[in-house]
Amino acid sequence: MTDGPGGIEAGGGLSLRPWREEDTAEVLAAFRAPLMERQADEPVDSTGTAARWIARRAAERAADSAYAFAVVDAGDRPLGHVAVGAVNRVHDTGWVSYWTVPRARGRGVAARGCAALAHWTFTELGLFRLELGHRTDNPASCRVAHAAGFAVEGLQRRKLAYDGVRHDVELHARLASDRVRGSHL
Repeated sequence: MTDGPGGIEAGGGLSLRPWREEDTAEVLAAFRAPLMERQADEPVDSTGTAARWIARRAAERAADSAYAFAVVDAGDRPLGHVAVGAVNRVHDTGWVSYWTVPRARGRGVAARGCAALAHWTFTELGLFRLELGHRTDNPASCRVAHAAGFAVEGLQRRKLAYDGVRHDVELHARLASDRVRGSHL
């Protein structure tokens, strides 16, 4: 995996690059998909809020608190998002999040993106431990975590609340020292 002219290579014709202002329409379209409102810190329901979402990603990068990337195809069209947030330089840890647009789901976009992100955070940011969590009723997200080399570490009971319903979360982690089977990452 290298940083090529299109960004960080993720395999399968995909790469990671920072979100750009010209991605506003794609971000707005992505957040119109069902349940995507759970992925934002404020509703992304207009060109203005989509532009603010992108601007916040750039501000987080500048503050060294989070690094967000668009997962793009060979035509530079965003298919998804991967990020490492809650970057802690004392302990060299971070929290991974991801989503894909509906047309890209089930194609390995999130898994390749997360694997490339993990490699980048270990080699470029010097982080040692990455964590992620998913609702236990979201098997697709669990498949992404496993495919990207994140091992299950435990269950966080009733951690998340959506629409008045509490959800258990399965915690996964990947360490810089982990050997990821079947992967060059």
